[in-house]
Amino acid sequence: MSKEAILVLETGHSFIGESFGHKGETIGEIVFNTSMVGYPQVLTDPSYANQIIVFSYPLIGNYGIDSERLESNKIHCVGVVAREFNDYKFHWNSDKSLEEFLIENRIIGIHKIDTRAIVREIRKFGTMKAIISTEEKDPFVLVKKLGVYDFNYLDLVRRVTTTIPYEINEDGNKKIALIDFGVKRGIIRELLKYNLRIKVFPAWASFEDIKSYNPDGIVLSNGPGDPSNVPYVQETIRRILKLERPILGICLGIQLLSLSVGARTYKLKFGHRGANHPVYHVDSGRTFITSQNHSYAVDDRTLPPGFEVNYYNLNDNTVEGIKHDSYPLIAVQFHPEASPGPWDTKYIFDDFYNLIS
Repeated sequence: MSKEAILVLETGHSFIGESFGHKGETIGEIVFNTSMVGYPQVLTDPSYANQIIVFSYPLIGNYGIDSERLESNKIHCVGVVAREFNDYKFHWNSDKSLEEFLIENRIIGIHKIDTRAIVREIRKFGTMKAIISTEEKDPFVLVKKLGVYDFNYLDLVRRVTTTIPYEINEDGNKKIALIDFGVKRGIIRELLKYNLRIKVFPAWASFEDIKSYNPDGIVLSNGPGDPSNVPYVQETIRRILKLERPILGICLGIQLLSLSVGARTYKLKFGHRGANHPVYHVDSGRTFITSQNHSYAVDDRTLPPGFEVNYYNLNDNTVEGIKHDSYPLIAVQFHPEASPGPWDTKYIFDDFYNLIS
């Protein structure tokens, strides 16, 4: 049953709407996603940990939830904002409604509010803290609550990484060490198409543990938060580079790789989240439409000698990929596995497989 709810931004702007999903109160960093479809994958992407997601597309929920298409075993965002929420699961393969899924994961949603105004606010002032409440309705009280929270130094990777190593497809033909910073199932699914044997390591795995597996290639996965809050992986990645084994870095993976060689990262004003981001590939001169989800980017001015930017974002000219003149590495800021989004850049996995073969 719906209940009146309020969304209050750090700027003090408030929006009254109706709740769906769990009832209560939630605080997080508010961001927006421009994808027209794919909300089940978005909600279960570990990169959204501690964030409230505003869906700019005006309707979500109308095809329910297909548990086979989720990117992890739970919802990782802390709140959902929509123009209109529909609880009818019209898709033949859905096994539960969106509201059932939100309640199961204790996630609060708010709808029947002006999401275009919220997106404009985020674009103007940048990502910020926000609160959704079905209990306290006084915006002044809620803004004061936001002042207590500081998300700048959170190590969100520790919340989403596996706690123990595990192996997938033990009879595979090549060994891959995948360092899990919050990996999406879509990445693992794509790797398995090449019959690869994959060992998934926690984010804090030591270089010795990874080396002892004797992998043919290493994958640095996607994940949430500020890469500078995960300093314990930088020395590990530096030593992995010296093995000169093929490396594939995706999203947070490219940022951590860049930090490990002395480059810097910085926070974007409102990030890239959606399935329609145009990326220019310098080597081929082609443009690809990509799926993206990140708040931070690599500062190309700080990359050391030997590294070169080979992908740029055409909207804001930020770094979308780097390569090295001698190390066998592929590192991209976008998501070649999509989930959700276009498959234009799935060739990235072909290129990685060719390196390890």
